[in-house]
Amino acid sequence: MPQEIELTPAAIARAVGGELVGPEGGRRLSGFSFDTRTLAPGDVFFAIRGARDGNAFVADAVAKGAAAAVVSDRALVGSSRLAGTPLVVVGDALEALQALARYVRRASGAAVVAVTGSAGKSTTKEMTAELLSARYRVFRNKGNLNNHIGLPLSLLELRRKPDIGVLELGMNHAGEIRTLVHIAEPEVRVWTNVGPAHLEFFASVDAIAEAKAEILEGAKTDDLLVANADDRRVMRHAARFRGRVSTFGLEAPADVQASNVRDLGVDGTAARVRTPVGEADLHTSLPGTANLSNLLAATAVALRFEVPLSEIVAGAAELKPLPRRGEMTKAGGVTIVDDSYNSNPRALSKALATMAGEARFARRVALIGEMLELGDTSEALHRAAGEEAAKSGLTVLVAVGGAPARALADGAVHGGMSASAVHYLKDSTSAADLAMTLIRPGDLVLVKGSRGIRMDVVVDRLKAELG
Repeated sequence: MPQEIELTPAAIARAVGGELVGPEGGRRLSGFSFDTRTLAPGDVFFAIRGARDGNAFVADAVAKGAAAAVVSDRALVGSSRLAGTPLVVVGDALEALQALARYVRRASGAAVVAVTGSAGKSTTKEMTAELLSARYRVFRNKGNLNNHIGLPLSLLELRRKPDIGVLELGMNHAGEIRTLVHIAEPEVRVWTNVGPAHLEFFASVDAIAEAKAEILEGAKTDDLLVANADDRRVMRHAARFRGRVSTFGLEAPADVQASNVRDLGVDGTAARVRTPVGEADLHTSLPGTANLSNLLAATAVALRFEVPLSEIVAGAAELKPLPRRGEMTKAGGVTIVDDSYNSNPRALSKALATMAGEARFARRVALIGEMLELGDTSEALHRAAGEEAAKSGLTVLVAVGGAPARALADGAVHGGMSASAVHYLKDSTSAADLAMTLIRPGDLVLVKGSRGIRMDVVVDRLKAELG
């Protein structure tokens, strides 16, 4: 194993251009934190100024075992409560965290793969990491640690010197991807798609594409962009990428191309895949063509790192859904598709398409939570989603949330579903109560919605009482 990058308080001060006050700081640090609630003994605490000023919590962090702190308030120097604790004094603790992450990223020698997109980026990240793991030691960022704080914390894990880091980049405002790309300096960039997510903060889907296109910035000529050939917005921006481009697609001609696609419903998808190094039959248990598209993107990255196609095919067959992102379970004779982690119009459309292909189930039930952050377009998008739900052959639809969810229910009735088969409720607890009276053995049940609507409550109730 390569020797880990040694990060002492003194080394941190040098890396971020800060002033070390207190002990010489030769001790090693076990981790990094900006939140005293999750801080572990031995961590270095970054006193970030946000909604609350992290400098006010430095003493609490030290009391919980922080081995050092990066602070911007000079008044903390000399505090009796911090005696014996190394302090790195900087102008801005967040900028220091980001600078340290960039330092570690460069010193690690790891290659970095950065994934962004309106939908599927977490799944694509996990697929990519799994396929690369056939040949390499791979680090991936956890959960949603993909913003201006979470990504730097993730990059600090590269101090353990993996071969490759696979990281997702999230955003809900213009300029955020630019910041993350500047910190991560990826050799490989993956752009899955553009869709109407976070429309609350953007004037249009084209404006979202402009913001996502920040992933192209700062590239070297030998960097690689893996781009979705089926997404016209992605491809329009990809044309100006400074480095090399590898495309993937289900419909448009692409470098990694799927043909003879067979949608197996909740049992996954299968296809013939053509690549620059040959062709192969591929199967994944992850349902829906959206997941197949994500897998093609991951395949393109794996090929960039010379993973043999035979190992890619073997790895694809072993892939499992992330928790609450299309995770399938059976309880009491009911098949539950737990897609409750998040939702947007594009992702919901793909999930409904999977339901539409499942004619082997006598009844198909969907409990759909409101999709958040859609701004002024929200009710119109929900109404259209309701009409699409009606066309997917659902037996029962339960819409959950505020006025947009009611618009979804209205759209379903307008689209042809019987009013008696469509229900609207304001919260997930009530939806869980109703679900227990509606669902029967043999049903296929989709549960999907934005995190803030808490559709996971429905899934957990079904598992607990049906299991």
